[in-house]
Amino acid sequence: MRGEVLHYDEDHGFGFITGADGNRYTFAREDLRREASMARGTAVEFLPVGGRARDVSSIRAETASPPAAVPAATAAAAHAGNTPGARQPQHFGRSAENSPAAATGLWDYFWRGLTENYFNFAGRAHRKEYWGYCLFWTIALIVVVGIGLFIDDAMGNLDELPAVTVGLCGIFLLATALPWIGLNVRRLHDIGLTGWLFLVVFIPTIGWLIILVFALIPTRARENQWGPVPAGVKTS
Repeated sequence: MRGEVLHYDEDHGFGFITGADGNRYTFAREDLRREASMARGTAVEFLPVGGRARDVSSIRAETASPPAAVPAATAAAAHAGNTPGARQPQHFGRSAENSPAAATGLWDYFWRGLTENYFNFAGRAHRKEYWGYCLFWTIALIVVVGIGLFIDDAMGNLDELPAVTVGLCGIFLLATALPWIGLNVRRLHDIGLTGWLFLVVFIPTIGWLIILVFALIPTRARENQWGPVPAGVKTS
């Protein structure tokens, strides 16, 4: 797939690519095929694996070396775009006219959190994404509890231990633990803080209150070391 580099942090060795499909992918230094760095706006080709870009290489790097039989002057002209048929790097991503933008509805954020962002601890998540996920996570938990209670009632377990309800809730919480942690890490990145601050959740009594305060802070409407401003945030 082709795409465009949105951001690359050489110090931390990771960045973001907007693919031709309109989705955003993360990549790390080890995913670069040849280049040691990637400038913002570079047209690239990569292999999408979930929400991550693998085997990333710039289109310019792939086409810059001419065959040995081509004269140097002709190769230079082709690189400059003066030779008929020479292809100029194209720009892909959310700004491309024919590329569909990723949906920004509350349900869409929840669904992406459980699919392409399941193991995503890089990048940023603004408040709408955070609370959209929380909303549908809570609805899903209520549904799971309701199903468990219905089954336990039919089995006559409500007078003792509602084993089915406890089991279903446990499975649900375990299945959504990683995307929940990743979402909180990205929310901290969005306000310019390190994701390691999520560990304050283990502070007795006040840990969750601190996380709640972080979740309510507005997005910093400028690019930071964790990536560009998330789509859907007004920067003016």
